[in-house]
Amino acid sequence: LPVLFPQQSELYEYKLFGGLADCPPKQCVDVYMDLGFRKKWDQYVKELYEKTYDGEKVIYWEVKYPFPLTNRDYVYIRECREMDVDGRKIWVVLAQSVSVPQCPEKPGVIRVKTYKQSLAIESDGKTGSKVYMYYFDNPGGKIPSRLVNWAAKSGVPAFLKDMQKACRNYSKST
Repeated sequence: LPVLFPQQSELYEYKLFGGLADCPPKQCVDVYMDLGFRKKWDQYVKELYEKTYDGEKVIYWEVKYPFPLTNRDYVYIRECREMDVDGRKIWVVLAQSVSVPQCPEKPGVIRVKTYKQSLAIESDGKTGSKVYMYYFDNPGGKIPSRLVNWAAKSGVPAFLKDMQKACRNYSKST
């Protein structure tokens, strides 16, 4: 469900509730956190790696955008925690963009400077997972907000579908 981002940007922040049938929560989290495996299943990854700068793990991610748009890249930190809430096991992943001098902007790629994501995953009580995701980024550049919002509306559900397929293939590849 899109909610207008509170700043005067015409961009939306997204809140998603969904399910991934036949994907246990721990496996979903493992797939989501495994950057090496993500390179195999996410067709939009051009470059993706984690490095430590000043004692903090930072992720660099370049995303392939369709022609004629320019690729975007993200520099962000993330953390995953397993929590027990009234006997329910819930995994929470938080991610946010950061500025790291050792990761300068690349020519020909637009840096996404505002990115936030929160993800919570728990069992659906059967063999799958319930997923809650909050997501916002400002892709920068001159993309009409209608196109950005359309891409987010169609891209987030498509991402979950791809992730569900990746979960099914994860045990085979690791």
